[in-house]
Amino acid sequence: MTDDEAALVRRIAKGDRAAFEELYRRTSPWLAVRLRRRCSDDQVVAEVVQETYLAVWRAAGGFAGAAVDGSAVGWLWTIAAHRLVDVFRKQARHAEIRHDAPLEAPAAEDEALAGTVGAELGAALDGLAPELRDVLQAMVLDGLTVRETSVLLGVPEGTVKTRARRARILLREALS
Repeated sequence: MTDDEAALVRRIAKGDRAAFEELYRRTSPWLAVRLRRRCSDDQVVAEVVQETYLAVWRAAGGFAGAAVDGSAVGWLWTIAAHRLVDVFRKQARHAEIRHDAPLEAPAAEDEALAGTVGAELGAALDGLAPELRDVLQAMVLDGLTVRETSVLLGVPEGTVKTRARRARILLREALS
């Protein structure tokens, strides 16, 4: 992926449908493969891809990192990862409501994404400040490096490291 994706996002912000189609053509196969690494349900992956590109169309004007290396693709992945987490959380809530339904044992990564490892973890994550949660989301769930997280969030690398450490300490305290 090149910085051409950033130019496409800027054009999408102006309502350019051809740019949107081109961005979709270039990035949707990659996005679907990356989502499938976290979710084996093709229907969920298709839904998340669709919701992601709808969000891109609606929010392209808010894209701030167009001049930063790889940030358009990082921005796209962040939207998709958030949508996938939302789906997992929704599924977890529905599973809690249907007590009589047999539950399959999800993979550890799915549990972490869905926040179903325990109510305590979900509460601890919800109790974190948004900037701490964003760093954990990018580094732990999305698998980004400190540098990539720094670019994505628009903060210095040292700030990313500090926030990650602080978030881990607060989670440890909340769970002990």
